[in-house]
Parts: sequence; C-alpha cells; structure tokens
Amino acid sequence: MQKLKQAWLAYHPVVHLLMGGTVFVMLTQMMSMPFLAIYLSETTTLGPAAIGGIIGAGPLAGTFGGFLGGVLSDMFGRKRLMILSMLTMAISFMVFVMVSDPLALLLISLLKGLASSIYGTVSKALMGDLTPADKRFRVFSNRYMAVNIGLTIGPVFGAFLGIAGSGTAFWMTAFSYLLFAFVLHVACRKYGVGDGVAKEGMDDAEEKPSLRQMGQVLYRDAALLAFVIGGILLVTVHGQMSVTLSQYLSGNIAEGVALFGVMMSANGLTVVLLQIPLTRLVERYSLFSRIVAGALLMAIGEIGFATSAGWSWFVAAMVVFTLGEILIIPAEYAQIDQITPARMRGTYYGAQSISELGSFLGPWVGGMILFAYGGPVMFSFMAFLAVFSLLFYWLGRQIYVKRQAQAFVVMKKSVDA
Repeated sequence: MQKLKQAWLAYHPVVHLLMGGTVFVMLTQMMSMPFLAIYLSETTTLGPAAIGGIIGAGPLAGTFGGFLGGVLSDMFGRKRLMILSMLTMAISFMVFVMVSDPLALLLISLLKGLASSIYGTVSKALMGDLTPADKRFRVFSNRYMAVNIGLTIGPVFGAFLGIAGSGTAFWMTAFSYLLFAFVLHVACRKYGVGDGVAKEGMDDAEEKPSLRQMGQVLYRDAALLAFVIGGILLVTVHGQMSVTLSQYLSGNIAEGVALFGVMMSANGLTVVLLQIPLTRLVERYSLFSRIVAGALLMAIGEIGFATSAGWSWFVAAMVVFTLGEILIIPAEYAQIDQITPARMRGTYYGAQSISELGSFLGPWVGGMILFAYGGPVMFSFMAFLAVFSLLFYWLGRQIYVKRQAQAFVVMKKSVDA
C-alpha cells in the first residue's frame, strides 16, 4: 500500500488522469476505429480503394497536427486546446455513423486525424509541463504502455460484446471522449491547471522547424532523403495495415470480423509483453541490422497473411509482423537522430515525420490492389515494399558513412596543419 501511495504522489494528479483516460479512450476507440473499413464497406457503396483513401486521409492530416499543436497551444493554451480537440474527435465519431457521402466522410476523417494529432502533441506537452525533468521518460513510457493496454483489450472486448465495428461502438467512442473531456476540465480546475502552464525545461532558443526548412534540409542531405523514402515505404506497409487486412478478412474468412479483433489484440499484447525485452536484446546490434531484421519480419508476416487459411496461422503471422514493428519504429528514429547535426534535431525529426505519408498510401494503394487482384497479391506486394525499403536505408547508410569519413579526413588535415 505504501508503494502505491508513493507511486501516486510521484506524479501530478492530472498526469494520472491523462494516463487512465488514455486507457479508457483507447479501449473504446479500438472497438470502432480499426473496424471502420468494415463498417463503411457494409453501410456504403464505396470500394476498397475509396475506403482506404478516406481512412488514410486522417493520418495524412495528422502529419501536420504536430506543427499546428505547438502553434495553437501558444495561442489558446494547453487545456483549452485539449478539450477542443477531444470534443472535435467526439463529433467526428458521431458523424461517421450519420453520413454516407464520400466527400463528407473524407472531411470528417481529415478533421479527426488533425484533432487526434493535436491532442496527442498537446497532452504529451502538458504531461511534460506537470512532471519534473528526471521523471518525464518514465511518464512517456507509461503513456505508451497505456495506449497498448487499450489497444490490446479494445478489439477483443468489442468483439465479445458483439458491437465491434457497429454504430454502437462509434457512439460509445464519442461518449468516452465527451466524458473524458468533462472530467479533465473539472480536474484541471480543481488542481489549478490553467492554460498558462509553465514549460519546465523548455529552451527558449529551441528550434521550431518550418515546412520550408524541412524541404531545404531534404534537398541538401541525401542521407536523410534516403531514410525518409525508406520510412515512407515501411509506413506504407505497417502504418494503417488494419484497413486492408480488415476488409480482406471480413470478405474472405469465416467470422472474419471476430478474427480481426483477435489479431489486433494479439498485436497490442505482443507489444506490451515483448517490447522491452526485445529492445534490450537487440541493443548490441547496429541500427541498420535492426531495421533489416524488422523489415524482413514484417515481410514474413505479410506472406503469412497471404497464405494463411485458419485462425491460428493468421494470429501467428500477426505476431511475427508485430515483432518487426517493435524493431523498426525505435530504430527509424534512432537512425535519424544519429545523422542529425547539433541544434537541428527539430528540423530533422520534422522531416522524418513526412514518412507518415505512408499511412495514406498504404490503405489507398492496398485498397486498389485488393479490389483488382485480391488479398494474396496485395499482401505479397506489401512484403515486397518492406524488403525494397532496405535499399534506401542501405543507400542512406552508405552516404552517411562516406560523409563521416570525409569529415574525419578534413579534421585530420586541419590538426596536422
């Protein structure tokens, strides 16, 4: 009991609320959002490519949410912007079940993606504001764990209740955002958390990247450009893979919707159980080796989807695919960090976020291939993209190593002189 009390007192009450709210909201969201493609295919006349484009537009809009979140939080304040973004997401989930016009669905998807990205950016910033610098890493790790707990429980819970992908699930998700927004508003007032929270540990001279700066650095740094292209290809494979996978399972496998829920839970559970031990296990290997291993595991997982017929094989393929994700995602960021010059981290990480373009390309291109050639061809194509991306990571690595060698020679000559 004493340890629980110490753990509670170690962080601000609003930080604990944000953690618990993340689990609650993610749990209800994972009853609806992963099944959106199935819902639209059953309630509208849209084809797989159109559905993929609509759903993929959300993450595409979210790419810019990180930039807007920082600017808007300075204008409106953290708390107010978080409440507004949650209300926007609640309205978006309501409207998803109220309209069937493709243009309206596209606009709602864009709005939801933007609001979700802004909320993620600002909520993490607020957690940082309310947490001492030496405890922030643990807070953000716990937040990632909270997301995956909701991701693990939500799909299976929704399938068990028989509401996964139904209109009821979307209404529940909307209600969860409204409830969370209300509770957060009350808590912030109770604990005196306003819109003018001091940004502890923030450097006034911290770089704030612009789109123009990112374009310039991509033009100048060939290694970064190669890594970003490789990242786009890999995100195309894993960023929104649930969109095309769900459509394939619902149309080709008995009890496909229930199977999809089990597979999504297997994805989250694998991350929760294996992320930390697997990350520690591969630390001895180079970043490029980790990316190669991750891409190959994702390719094997995609081939598994293409060739599986029974539930157990599909779940096994998902576990293999998820192991690839666990290796890829942190290695991609670390690879960018390795080539980043001093005081340009913001610009380089901003440029790396362009990789999220793959979250739009994946469901859109995958949907077209699924409609034209079927699931096995689509999964095989994604496996090819995963392997093909390694060419760009190899090129980027070669360019970076060559540049480092040239810099060493120049430095040595200047020392000798």
